[in-house]
Formats: sequence, structure tokens, C-alpha cells
Amino acid sequence: MFPPGQSVLLLALAPIAFCADYQIEANIRYGAYSETVLDVIQSPAPALKNRPGVIVIHGDEGGKESVIEKFCVPLVQHDFVVANIEYRTAKTAPSPAAFNDVLKAAQWFRNHADRFKVDQKVILVMGESSGGQLALLVGMQPASADLGPVIKIAAVIDFYGSPDAALNLVRRGLPPILAIHGDADPTVPYDQSVRLTKDLKAAGDDAELIGVPGGRHGFEPDEMARLWPRIFKWLKKRKIGS
Repeated sequence: MFPPGQSVLLLALAPIAFCADYQIEANIRYGAYSETVLDVIQSPAPALKNRPGVIVIHGDEGGKESVIEKFCVPLVQHDFVVANIEYRTAKTAPSPAAFNDVLKAAQWFRNHADRFKVDQKVILVMGESSGGQLALLVGMQPASADLGPVIKIAAVIDFYGSPDAALNLVRRGLPPILAIHGDADPTVPYDQSVRLTKDLKAAGDDAELIGVPGGRHGFEPDEMARLWPRIFKWLKKRKIGS
């Protein structure tokens, strides 16, 4: 029998933790800063083939742990492999530090795709609030901007992120982009996502907006439960996931 507390210590030191819904390899370092770590979250069942990957980016108001249940678990339940990333926020480092970190995390995930049985050609990026803005920038930023390593993104899903910084990046040939935004958002005006979607379509890109009537900045669990079937339908239509 372990002395009191020893079993808890061993669990804390374990590199991979398991639960009924997922397994998580936590705090993998992808950069040189204390914040530049990520978790890889996937099904506890053995992978029989390569699966799509998703880079999940939290907003400024919470760390990566704040989005595990809200975003990561539903994706894992549909057999996606999630890289849930931490990064230097605007509170700790000036722009473009956050974007540089996210690009580096995306490159790390792509470079280690074989380790986690991820299809390198099917890596998405998803974020909420400021993380949604970063997701848009990752999917839309040209390599010529020289802000960090750029990988090919299969699709972008933006939850109520401000797209203003990305509007000047609109051009033909971008990955499919899904914006999800509440029409009563008091923080990021809904019209910004309307305008982005309109401009993307005008450029010939694949873009769609899901408006949430009465939705504010951040959705309640019941709103998310109604949104996920629409998100997975959107992905399946683009031959992403099953």
C-alpha cells in the first residue's frame, strides 16, 4: 500500500492521463517560454487510422483548461485529435507574440502528426474570442508576412473572434471558414462576422456564418449543444471527419 498521498503524487507525474471520454498528454513544451505548452487530447481507444487534427485556441480570459469540456471533448468524441494550446497573451507579451506562439504550436503539431496518428493534410484551427481572431490569422496569413512558420490549414472555425485584423488578408484560395457569432454580442459586434463572410464569398472563398439569435460573447452549454451538430455537418460537407 502506498503511504498517504503517494498515489496522488504518482498520478500528477504521469505523462498521460485517462478518463472515460479522452486521454490527455498535458503540458508538452513547443516553445521557449513558460506559457508555450500544449495538451494533446484524443480518444482513449486505439487509433485504427490517421485522424483529422484540430488546434484549439482559448481566449484572453481563460487558459487552455477552460476550453477542454467546451470545445475539446466534443471534437474528441467525433474522433478528432486536439492540440489545446497555451500561448503568451496580450497581458504578458506585446503583439505579435501570441500569433508567433500559435504558429509555432501549429508547426509542432504538424511535425509530430505521425506520433499521434494525425493526418497532416487535415489540420483545422478553432478558437473563441481573441483565440478566434488568432485562428483566422493562422488560416489566412500568407507565408510572405514572415511572422512565423505557416502550415496548410484545412479549415477555420471562429467563435465570436474579432475579424477586423484579418479583413485585409481576404483573397481567393483561403481554406473554408466558418464564423459562429451571437447577434447580441456586446464585446465583438456581430456585423464584423457578417462583413468578413460577405467579403470572403465575394473573393470566391468558401465561407459561412452561423448566427446565434440572442447569443452573447460566449455561449451557454445548451447553445453549444445545438451548435455542434451544425458544425460537424459543415465539416462533413467538406469531407472533414466522419
